Amino acid sequence: MKDQEKEFGPSSWAIDNKTAIYALVVLLTILGLVSYNNLPKENFPDIAQAKVFVTTQFIGQSPQNIEILVTRQIEKKLKSLKGLKKVTSNSYDNISIITAEFNGNVKIKDAKDDVKEAVDKAKPDLPQNDNNLKESEISDINVADLPILYVNVSGNYDLKKLKEYADNLKDAIESMKEISKVDMVGALKPEIQINVDLNKMTAAQVSYDDITRAVGAENIIMSAGGLRVDGVRRSVDIRQDFKNADEVAAMVIRNPTGKAVYLRDIAEVEDGFHEQESYARMKTKEDSGFKKVITLNVSKRTGENLILASDKIFALIKEKQAKEFPKGLDVTVTGDQSDQTRTTVNDLVNTIIIGFLLVTIILMFFMGTTNALFVALSVPLSCFIAFLVMPAIGFTLNMIVLFSFLLALGIVVDDAIVVIENTHRIFDNGKVPIAKAAKMAAGEVFLPVFSGTMTTLAPFVPLAFWNSMIGKFMFFLPITLIITLLASLVVAYIFNPVFAVDFMKPHVKGEHDNPKFDKGIKKVLLWFAGIAVIAYLINFGVGNFVVFATVLFLLNHFVFVKWIDAFQNRAWPKMQTAYANLLEKAVHVPWWILGGTVGLFIFSIFFMMARSPKVEFFLRLILTLLLCTLLYQRGQIRLIPTRLQRY
Repeated sequence: MKDQEKEFGPSSWAIDNKTAIYALVVLLTILGLVSYNNLPKENFPDIAQAKVFVTTQFIGQSPQNIEILVTRQIEKKLKSLKGLKKVTSNSYDNISIITAEFNGNVKIKDAKDDVKEAVDKAKPDLPQNDNNLKESEISDINVADLPILYVNVSGNYDLKKLKEYADNLKDAIESMKEISKVDMVGALKPEIQINVDLNKMTAAQVSYDDITRAVGAENIIMSAGGLRVDGVRRSVDIRQDFKNADEVAAMVIRNPTGKAVYLRDIAEVEDGFHEQESYARMKTKEDSGFKKVITLNVSKRTGENLILASDKIFALIKEKQAKEFPKGLDVTVTGDQSDQTRTTVNDLVNTIIIGFLLVTIILMFFMGTTNALFVALSVPLSCFIAFLVMPAIGFTLNMIVLFSFLLALGIVVDDAIVVIENTHRIFDNGKVPIAKAAKMAAGEVFLPVFSGTMTTLAPFVPLAFWNSMIGKFMFFLPITLIITLLASLVVAYIFNPVFAVDFMKPHVKGEHDNPKFDKGIKKVLLWFAGIAVIAYLINFGVGNFVVFATVLFLLNHFVFVKWIDAFQNRAWPKMQTAYANLLEKAVHVPWWILGGTVGLFIFSIFFMMARSPKVEFFLRLILTLLLCTLLYQRGQIRLIPTRLQRY
C-alpha cells in the first residue's frame, strides 16, 4: 500500500528552517539548565493545612469547668461557619484547645478571619469580669513556618553575654531574603527593676501612682511634629527612653506638695531580667551533660530555596566565627533539613539520569543507535521545557515534582518513537529522500499520536482538582506530568524530524563488522574531551556524566553495534515469529481468549477479597526525629508530641 503524502505544517516548517530549530535547541538547553539551578529546592511542597486552632486559658479551672464554661460556648458559634468540615476540642486544666478543620477549597486566611469573628460573637457567653479568663488565641499551622534548622549559641559566658552574640547572629540571618523569621529560645529579656522601700516612700509622701506616672512620662519615644527647613519639611522625633538603671535612678519625682525626690533615695534601681519563659538545652557526643544554650529557630520564606538558605547560614556562621566571635563561643547547627532535602533531590536526579540511560540502551537494541539517540533526546528537551514553565506557575523542585519526572521518563519517548520509526520506515534505507520521508512521517501519525497523548493525560486531569489536603499535596504530580507530556509532543513534531533529516543515513550490510579507531572517532573524542573540561568547571557531576557518555560512545562503536546487529538479525526475528504464531492461534479461538480474560478478571477480584490485604494511607516508616511539648498540670508533667519527621 502506497503511503499518502500527508504533511504536518509545523513539522514541515521546522525541516525547512533547520538552523532556527538548532538555535532553539541550544537556547532551550541553556535556559532549561539555568532554570533548574535557580528553582527553589525543598523536600516537600509548602502546603498550608486547612485547620485553625482556638486556644483559651482560664486559670484555676478544672477540665470539666473548662468544657462547660469555655469550650462549648465557642463551639456553638464555630459550627455555623461556612466551609467548616468538623470541629474537635480538648479541655485540660486551665486551658481549652479547639480545632476547626475546613474544606480544602477554603483559604486559610479567610478561615482565620471567620473563626476570629465567631470567637468574638461567643465572648458574651463566656464568664464576665474574671481576670483569670485570658483572650482567645487564633492560630494555624503553616509548613513553611516550621524551622529549617536550629542555631545553638553556647560557651563559657552568662546568658546576657550569649544573648548579645545571638542577637548579632539573629539580625544577620533575618536580613537574608530566603528567611522569613528567626525565633530566639532560651534567652533572657532585660528589664530595669525598681524595688521601692515602702518606709522611705511613705516618708517622702510619694505613692506608687506617682512613680508609675513619672516613669511613663520620662520613658517616651514619639514624634513631636514637623519643621520646615530650607523649604523641606522634616519630622522631629523625641527619643527619651531609658538605656540603663542609672538613668532611671537619677529621675526626679514630685510629691503632691511639689517637693522633688530622687528615685534612688526611695528605691533600689538595678538592671535585671524578666522571669525566664523559655529554656534551651543541648547535649552532644563530646558533652557529659546538658549545657545551657540560646537557640535560634530559623524559618524560610515560602517558595525560597531551602538548600541555598542553609548554605548561606553555614557560610555566615563560619565568617562570624573567623572575624567577630571569640574562640570560646560555640555555634552548633542542629536539625538541618537541607541534609535530607539535598540527599532526596540528588538521589532522585541520579535515578532519573540512570533511568534515561537505561531507556536509551533499550531503544538502541530495538531501533538502532542513531534512531535511539533521536528518541532519547526527547527526555532532556521535554524536561528543559518543563523547567522553564515551572517558575511561572510557582512550582519548586521537590520530591513530588522529581518523582513526576521519573514517572514520565518512559512515557515522553512514546511520541518520538512513533515519529522516528515511521520516518525510518518511509525512508526505506534511502529509497525516499529523507526530508520528504520526515515530512510524510510526521503528517501520517500526528492525529494518532496526539490522541494517544491526550488519553494518557486524561486520567491525571481530575487529580489536579482533588479538593483536600492530600489533593493539594499531590497537585504537583499531575501538573508536572501534563506539562512534560505536552512538551514531548512539541519535541516529537518539531525537533525530532530535524534530527532525522540530518543524521538518519542508509545502512550498508556488514558496516559494523570491523569497527576501527579512525580519524572520525578521534575527532569525536576530542569534542568529548573539550565538553568534559567545560562540564567539570561547571559541575563535577555534569563532568562525570560527559565522561560516562564518552565511554558509552566507545562501547557502542566497538561492542554494542555488534550486539545490536545480532539482536535485530537473529533474536528479534525469532521473537516476532513466535508472537505471530501465537497471535494466529488466538485468532482461531477468539471465544477462549475472551472467556479467559473475563475469567482472570473475576478470579483477581475474588482473590483480593479472600486475601483481604491491609489498607494503609502511608507506609510505615522509620522514626528519625520527634519534637515534644512539656505540659505541666496538677503537679504532673505531660509529654505531648508536636512534630514527627520520618524518612
